[in-house]
Amino acid sequence: MKLSVVNLFGKEAVVAILGPGDFLGEGSIVYQSVRMSTATAITPTTLLAIEKDEMVRALHAEHEFSDHFISYMVSRNIRTEEALIDQLFNSSEKRLARALLLLTQYGRRDEPLKWLPKVSQEMLAGMIGTTRTRVSFFMTKFKKLGFIGYEGGLHINPSLLSVILHE
Repeated sequence: MKLSVVNLFGKEAVVAILGPGDFLGEGSIVYQSVRMSTATAITPTTLLAIEKDEMVRALHAEHEFSDHFISYMVSRNIRTEEALIDQLFNSSEKRLARALLLLTQYGRRDEPLKWLPKVSQEMLAGMIGTTRTRVSFFMTKFKKLGFIGYEGGLHINPSLLSVILHE
């Protein structure tokens, strides 16, 4: 799922990409009256809708579930803070490298995904706050350096991490 926001001029920013086991709509638990973002499926998706009263009951009564939910929310908050710091201090090239690695769930699972579902350069641009032209330029550079490939889908080489670590 892609979570995005659109400004008054129609410019879209992708604020999160969610995957299996992730939560969305948690603002309704605390009476968030205005939806802040729009969720769009970018791959075939199955969702489980949990009514607010049932979610609150489960958080109080099901300790394993509430531990999982709290852990997820803290992790998502950390990723949001990291994304803000990334936006404020890093170049668009480093932000793109980080976004591609995060899409593979690098650091969130023992074995990162080897390839990604179809992700447009426009969506990547919205994720990192730059233009599609800049994304295209860096994707071409990453391909030439062997960090990514396009055989049967977008393949990410974990060595792309060197782009983020290199000053």
